[in-house]
Amino acid sequence: MAGLAVGLRALGAEVRMCAPPDEEFVELLAGVGVPLVPTGRPVRPLVTTVTPGSAVGLPQRAAELMAAQFDTVAAAAEGCDALVATGPLPATAGARSVAEKLGIRYVHVSHQPVILPSPYRRPPARRGRPLPPDVTDNRALWDLDAEIAQAMFGEVLNTHRASIGLPPVDNVRDYAFTDRPWLATDPILSPWQPTGLDVVQTGAWILTDERPLPAGLAAFLDGGTPPVYVGFGSTPMSAPKEFARVAVEAIRAQGRRVLVGHGWAGLDLIDDGGDCLAVGEVNHQVLFRRVAAVVHHGSAGTTTTAARAGAPQVVVPQGADQPYWAGRVAELGIGAAHDGPTPTSESLSAALEAALAPETRARAAAVAGTIRADGATVAARLLLNAVSRERPPVSA
Repeated sequence: MAGLAVGLRALGAEVRMCAPPDEEFVELLAGVGVPLVPTGRPVRPLVTTVTPGSAVGLPQRAAELMAAQFDTVAAAAEGCDALVATGPLPATAGARSVAEKLGIRYVHVSHQPVILPSPYRRPPARRGRPLPPDVTDNRALWDLDAEIAQAMFGEVLNTHRASIGLPPVDNVRDYAFTDRPWLATDPILSPWQPTGLDVVQTGAWILTDERPLPAGLAAFLDGGTPPVYVGFGSTPMSAPKEFARVAVEAIRAQGRRVLVGHGWAGLDLIDDGGDCLAVGEVNHQVLFRRVAAVVHHGSAGTTTTAARAGAPQVVVPQGADQPYWAGRVAELGIGAAHDGPTPTSESLSAALEAALAPETRARAAAVAGTIRADGATVAARLLLNAVSRERPPVSA
């Protein structure tokens, strides 16, 4: 989203960004000069304290998130020409309601295709609401998903809508998505198969990162053969110490040095061996060009960044859209998809052996040259062109 904001500003637009007040987001937006309107509670404490997949406390969190749209986001959107929203359904449904009330253009964007209705895949299960495993008709499952979403969020949304004079909606999911959602993924990494939904695929929204690597990290990279990086970004893990042990053992078994990214999972070193280094938040766009491989969770961002850098990947998906990205990495031949979220030293070593093979690196290098870098600019132009068409002509 910061990439889109920068793209819009480069074309002369004014941008306001509503986002949670986490330190990482504040620093990111301050670094590119985009005003931040703090919205809701910080995300990191929530992510790192809630059991992955748990529905405990979900209704309260969803209600708070939706209320923030009708309060903070509505105030920030006053005087704007368009509102672009992404994130959980309570947020995007609330955001579209705000845009409807203000009479401005609304765009829903997804940074992965898994949540968009498609007959080619099952919908992801919503927390606490598993889908029937014996139903194989994907269209029927997407219809059921819409009913589940309405049951979970419809009453709260319609209460807010009534308070500002808007009529109720009977399909929260499709209302939030619209019939023309945007998909901000690379068409090579994540091709969208045509469906009844008029999806606008812009390419991934990439914010160019020009930060230099920390001196200690640069010295480590210069001091030996390219290491294998392992990091899980903002994805929590139930047993981070055990995973770190498994990862370091598997990487060492391949005769490689190790670079551990702390991330929100809190991964760390398992000993004081000189072949390992732990790092915090750093420039992945630069770093991934200097590693032998990237072991990660399979988010859209990390997968795209590693693919652009030509780094072979091992994806250990933990949930959500991550199995999808793991599958794409394997299908493209640019890495390996680990079977399941909990590797052993042996299973991860086997996946690494495949990823580190010369043919995988050659394939990763070839695919890297096809990944588009202009997705945010494409989206910015689309948005501004749409807004300009809707503005009334200036009278003489």
